[in-house]
Amino acid sequence: MRLRVLAPGYDPLVRRGMHTLALLVFATCAAGAAQDVPRGQVIDEVKCAADPSQSYSLYLPSNYTPNRPWSLLMGFHPGARGRAIVDKYRAAAEQYGYIVAGSNNSRNGAWQVSGQAVQAMARDLGQRFAVDERRVYLTGHSGGARVAMQVALGQNRIAGVIASSAGYPDSKPRASVPFVIFGTAGSDDFNFIELRQLDRALKTPHRVVIFEGGHTLPPDSLAMEAIEWMELRAMASGLRARDEALLDKLFTTRERAAGDAGNTPAAVHLLQALAEDFKGLRDVQAVNERASALAKQPDVKRALARERADEDEETRLIEKFLILEAGLNDPERRMDSYGDLKFLLTDLSKKANAATDSPDRSRARRVLRIVTMGASERVKDEDYLKLLQQYRSARPPGPAPHTPARQ
Repeated sequence: MRLRVLAPGYDPLVRRGMHTLALLVFATCAAGAAQDVPRGQVIDEVKCAADPSQSYSLYLPSNYTPNRPWSLLMGFHPGARGRAIVDKYRAAAEQYGYIVAGSNNSRNGAWQVSGQAVQAMARDLGQRFAVDERRVYLTGHSGGARVAMQVALGQNRIAGVIASSAGYPDSKPRASVPFVIFGTAGSDDFNFIELRQLDRALKTPHRVVIFEGGHTLPPDSLAMEAIEWMELRAMASGLRARDEALLDKLFTTRERAAGDAGNTPAAVHLLQALAEDFKGLRDVQAVNERASALAKQPDVKRALARERADEDEETRLIEKFLILEAGLNDPERRMDSYGDLKFLLTDLSKKANAATDSPDRSRARRVLRIVTMGASERVKDEDYLKLLQQYRSARPPGPAPHTPARQ
């Protein structure tokens, strides 16, 4: 059984069959094509010249000029809210020189709709602006992240993906991909465990950051961090020239964050990520030694083991729901399955509504969201669906300020 059966977001793509997109085409930029587009401000709607039914929100850096190629970040939102994506990365785009475009057509649902939006937007951006085809990045939130991942998996010209609150289109972890990945999820996000599984399995360059919050786009500071990480990876791979001042700034900032985390599992994760990200760019031997020594401290070692066990328990609990839900279709197992499901839901609800924050409370809230969302697509048992209605109100509070919990 696979976690993807329960994962909300873009499952219609999986059920109807995924089709690999052709290579994105960025036509040669016409020098004057962008003269009528304001710089340094978000534009809600730019209609694609070849197909006015397709449009995207856009941000051009204030110093944009067609005389050189620019990095491009294309974004996708599950509700076709292109501006939400552009607003999120606007500050980073201005600072690091990215064109940012968010589709106003791509949305959760039929893959064909998002596929057409991707192709139309890519062609139009290539015709209007000076795009560096070596540095095309994709991003998306929830189902939009699955769109971004599917496009990147379908061809090898994408430099990196910023995946917010969802991973691969089929939710299956992979050991390697031909692009770099920066993933984010809230501690109460129902796709939290999916991003953690992606992090565990992937061996090619990536980073996953968990922030305090729910199923949302990353906080602004984390969006900036994601773009800075892409710049770091670009320097490591030779896609951009080394900038020693920027390297020093990023290394110092992250080293300070690891120190501020104290003797905790979070510090171990921060140090390990720091060493991995700066390998070949800075001498990271001392960082590796600090991470190794800290991980061996008895209290930290036990906490790391609990952390791993908690994630395994979450996966096991979700799989248990799948097995019991399948039992509802068997007349001989139906009553026992229904009783066990009711017990699990009652227990999770109690933990989810606890007054004090804890890993148990976060896990209960995540699992309840997974189980209650899209239940009618998994099971047809009317009594069980009515039972689930009682637990839809078990929602965590709104997202808290950005405080990285785990990397």
